[in-house]
Amino acid sequence: DAGGSGQHLQRRFRASGRGMRGPSMKKKNAATEYRTPLFDRLFKPQVITLPNGHTVERPRSRQPLIWICVVAAVWASVVLTGFDFSILIKRGHQFTVILEQIFQPDWSFLPKVIGPLVDTIKMSILGSVLGATLALPFAVVSSTNINRNGIVVALCRFLLNLIRTLPTLVIAKFAALIFGLGTFAGTMAITVFTFGVVSKMLYEAIETIDMGAFEAMESAGGNKFQSFWSACFPQILPTYLSYCLYSLEMNIRAAAILGYVGAGGLGILINERVGWRDYHGLGTLLLTLFVVVLIIENTSEYLRKKLS
Repeated sequence: DAGGSGQHLQRRFRASGRGMRGPSMKKKNAATEYRTPLFDRLFKPQVITLPNGHTVERPRSRQPLIWICVVAAVWASVVLTGFDFSILIKRGHQFTVILEQIFQPDWSFLPKVIGPLVDTIKMSILGSVLGATLALPFAVVSSTNINRNGIVVALCRFLLNLIRTLPTLVIAKFAALIFGLGTFAGTMAITVFTFGVVSKMLYEAIETIDMGAFEAMESAGGNKFQSFWSACFPQILPTYLSYCLYSLEMNIRAAAILGYVGAGGLGILINERVGWRDYHGLGTLLLTLFVVVLIIENTSEYLRKKLS
């Protein structure tokens, strides 16, 4: 039967795939080329013939291209910033002259440093406590595993991102304009900064805790506050206290320069000594600040190790 034989051959032809080989192979080659990295498409791999007659492809090294990009980026940065090596060579020795005077502190200036130093410490501690306290409920509301309202979570996180984009000096400048010059403006600036940082780190920590106990408390009839306080808060308490201590370390250093914008503290004296070119007095101030920061950092590190 000629018709039967023709249909049989046609079925065998389809089964072998020869009828679809042309278009399918083109699609396969196109997909393979799409998945190939752009570098390998521009710089074809080197074909190596082995002693047994087989060939392998060795990709080209990307190190030359990386070095070219690095050199081009450095050159563009030098041109765009107007960096002048000749000025660095001519005036670079002044840096050692200033350092030499700073490392010869004027200890008679020390009594004038104590008052602003105490103000700086008080601003840092009070601002850290207020900011960390306000951050706790806000971090809970910003956690997706506690708060199921997506709109509220999005608004809270947007506010936190907005606060964290503002440098401490900018916040202190606004606080000085609103509340007047002095340590109160500095305390408010540190409070806002601590609030943004601790809230961000804390809600990320809350989203990693075990929610089994929280769900069990809710199933037993507890509200969200009772469930969180009993089941979740003990889990995040060491982390929360560690973040508070870390913020205090940062705030001690940040508070030292808030006086540049009228927020009180050591920044006023630093600005004054630099303006008068009194580097011996500046050395006394910086050395005192260094000792205080070193003590606070070591104490904070010891406490954080105990918490962990």
